[in-house]
Amino acid sequence: MTNSVHPHGRHRAPLPPAQVPADGVPTPRAPHPPPQAATTAPPTPAGRSTAQSGSKPAKQRDAFFDNAKYLAIVLVAMAHAWEPLTDHSRAAEALYMTVYTFHMPAFIVISGYFSRSFDMRPDRLKRLVTGIAVPYVIFEIAYTFFKRWADDDPGQPISLLDPWYLTWFLVALFVWRLTVPLWKIVRWPVPLALAIATLAVISPDIGDDLDLQRVLQFLPFFVLGLFMKPEYFQLVRRREVRLLSIPVFASALLLAYWAAPRMTSAWFYRRDSAQELGAPWWAGVVMTLALFGCSVVLTACFFAWVPRRQMWFTVLGAGTLYGYLLHGFLAKGSRFWGWFENYEWLHQPLGEIFVSVVAASVVTVLCTPPVQRMFRFAMEPKMEWAFKRDAAQLARERAKST
Repeated sequence: MTNSVHPHGRHRAPLPPAQVPADGVPTPRAPHPPPQAATTAPPTPAGRSTAQSGSKPAKQRDAFFDNAKYLAIVLVAMAHAWEPLTDHSRAAEALYMTVYTFHMPAFIVISGYFSRSFDMRPDRLKRLVTGIAVPYVIFEIAYTFFKRWADDDPGQPISLLDPWYLTWFLVALFVWRLTVPLWKIVRWPVPLALAIATLAVISPDIGDDLDLQRVLQFLPFFVLGLFMKPEYFQLVRRREVRLLSIPVFASALLLAYWAAPRMTSAWFYRRDSAQELGAPWWAGVVMTLALFGCSVVLTACFFAWVPRRQMWFTVLGAGTLYGYLLHGFLAKGSRFWGWFENYEWLHQPLGEIFVSVVAASVVTVLCTPPVQRMFRFAMEPKMEWAFKRDAAQLARERAKST
């Protein structure tokens, strides 16, 4: 996730279909249950229908996916905070590598799942521009000026072709979503995406433009999410899966503890080719397949423990892209200002706990509705002036005027 190579159980009602959000991040909404479901199971808190009162049912967000998005973004922020600690702590490095195995894959799988309805319809293309492309430009420029000031680097160039730090995800999501129609017509989409990722990791000539290595190497997770069905998420919510996930996570931590001094965590960033990491090309093939398998297993284990009901943090799931992009200023600022070098106690166990709590708290605040309202101009600009009005919009305007 960083731009530097680091050494530094029951059966439930089906999940809702996907909807394309305005801000470029999956924003699930649960429709009212089908007639047969209404007599067999009560509506969940996140998908309650107003049909009983006779009023028009309102679409509401599904708590499971909002919870998953929030928890994943908290893990992203915490992992960024752990990075400076891993040089002096093998345990921190093991935890860092374990979390890096699944936190962004989980987020990307959800993004793919809620991109299933994407097509080239004008309104969806508009949302793609205003919810992904425009925020990319804004934050790429903002990050550049921040680095110039905070890192005393006035020569830092503004380059929209070279995503800096966290903005790579916006580029990737833009490209992935544009390719959705193609993935719907090919056979064996997930193996094909995995083959593309494998070819990318052994192709050092791809270069850094638009961070294409990350776009291609993370592609299989988006395609996997694109073809996920609601019952798959029901499957991982079974009690036996939750119980099995405990020894799986424990085994992953032990494996990471063993691997920490023997490999570089740069493999998990998926930003470089095997050759750029000083490994033979065949190691890239092995690592791509192995990491994909590990990521899928740990992502399933993560989903198994995501609450399905409404929680205090469920509402924050709508603001995860805000938290993701905004927390980067503090994450990078802590490096530029030498906090981890100036305060040695942060490298002690209590300091590591403190850093984790602060990171989780900061990203939580940045996902709140007040922060969303404050930065909506950058994250969800309407920009009606930039687009032609389509026939449906003109019809609505005429209906209002009459």
